[in-house]
Amino acid sequence: MKTSLPYKYITSVKNGKQYVVFDYKDGTGKRKRKWVTTGLPEKCTKKALNEAIDEIVSEFDAQFRSSATVSAPTATPMMTEQFPATAGTPESGMTMREYVSKWLTAVRPNIARTTYSTYSRINERFVNYLDINYPNITLGELRYNHVQEFLNQKLAEGCKGSAVKQYYLAIHSGLAYAVKMEYIPTHPMDKLVVPRADKYEATFYNSDELNCLFEAFKGDKLELIVHIAAYYGLRRCEVLGLKWDAIDFVNKTITIQRKVVSDYDENGDKKLFVETRLKTNSTRRTLPLIPHIEKMLLEKKEQ
Repeated sequence: MKTSLPYKYITSVKNGKQYVVFDYKDGTGKRKRKWVTTGLPEKCTKKALNEAIDEIVSEFDAQFRSSATVSAPTATPMMTEQFPATAGTPESGMTMREYVSKWLTAVRPNIARTTYSTYSRINERFVNYLDINYPNITLGELRYNHVQEFLNQKLAEGCKGSAVKQYYLAIHSGLAYAVKMEYIPTHPMDKLVVPRADKYEATFYNSDELNCLFEAFKGDKLELIVHIAAYYGLRRCEVLGLKWDAIDFVNKTITIQRKVVSDYDENGDKKLFVETRLKTNSTRRTLPLIPHIEKMLLEKKEQ
């Protein structure tokens, strides 16, 4: 316990996570206790824990000294601090579920179907987590520790770092829109510890393996597709998006300009969709027509 302050605090572990526990008296002299999560797991570096403690104590101290009473938070399943809203805009008072719905509606016309699907799926899981642990939490009340706990939980559940990084990016994008539209003054995730993504190690077929692959598909209806994918390194969705207008037999080029993706329609049924909006300008590209691919295409066109 720290005794040189008008309150005391210790660190404690609960449910595998590090907390700072404050012991103080409110304006009426009633003793109270307040649990504040560090957002860190039980096994963490001393440096990270000390930095988190310093930040939490500093914020608590400012609240304690600026008010005669520091209200104890409403108990939640996670025993985590509830902060006041940071902004007085009407939008900051929306629940997180309401805000996420508003954001997705706003950005849907400007992003690819697959991007929208990813944003929607990840943020739905995040909102479900909030509904369980922080019922009716508003956009203005959200803090980095709420997101940190969610990401830590995903890691604890066995998600790889690269998958959790996708969670981070999808949630970050949603809250960045709130800052851009001036619903809230600062991004709640600025202090968050970014999950480390696993380094992707790609593997490739060597020439012998490719020849075995081509031999296996010789005469098969997928033979042309396998050759195009192998020689051009196209994604599956890009190969499926090829149509005859992508082939220029005069200038000897092949243009990647659409893709076919699988997604759910408005009725919840999984269907295939043709997308002409590709992710980046570099994704839409024109490549030289390889002679033996051209020959295979002409044979297919004749059929």
